[in-house]
Amino acid sequence: MSGKRELSLSLDDLAPDPLVQFRLWYEEAESEGLHLVNAIALATADADGVPSARHVLLRGFDERGFTFYTNYESRKGHHLAENTHAAFTLLWKELDRQICVIGTVGRTEEEESDAYFRARPREAQIGAWASKQSTVIAGRDELMKRFAELDQRYPTDVPRPSFWGGFRLAPDTVEFWQARAFRLHDRFRYTRDEGSPTGWLIERLSP
Repeated sequence: MSGKRELSLSLDDLAPDPLVQFRLWYEEAESEGLHLVNAIALATADADGVPSARHVLLRGFDERGFTFYTNYESRKGHHLAENTHAAFTLLWKELDRQICVIGTVGRTEEEESDAYFRARPREAQIGAWASKQSTVIAGRDELMKRFAELDQRYPTDVPRPSFWGGFRLAPDTVEFWQARAFRLHDRFRYTRDEGSPTGWLIERLSP
């Protein structure tokens, strides 16, 4: 991180709600034309607390939280069924910014998953059926054969598999990180606080 941005942030610069502040930074990143602006590194853990991380695409966010979609029978799907606590980090290195979110995860409503699935390209819909995500396969030929079979099975509309859909992470803490010179970065953490007028406590953290 180079600390390109010279103006330091203060508490007064931040929105009182982290979802509002997230949207401000997200829209700025979009306006900069960053590649895969919605790529997040999602961390989950199993029932024993053994962690795992992978990149997924953030597909939406609002006052309820942050939404992504996956195979419910994948490793992360099994983790979230056993342990609903999760976290993700979003890095925009061109802007020298990171956002880290920690919270609890639950499935989206089926109607929401259906709507998103219908909006996907047909090939991606077939791929959701074809991939038994996180399971061992003999080779790519097995995967492509399954794809071809499903392509024939669903010549027009492709239904959403019952094992595929959305998750929403409801944040408990959201941290905004802006690089500064000499590694004296700006870090601000929002923590859910029902006693606060805004519902959130905002604190500056040492870098």
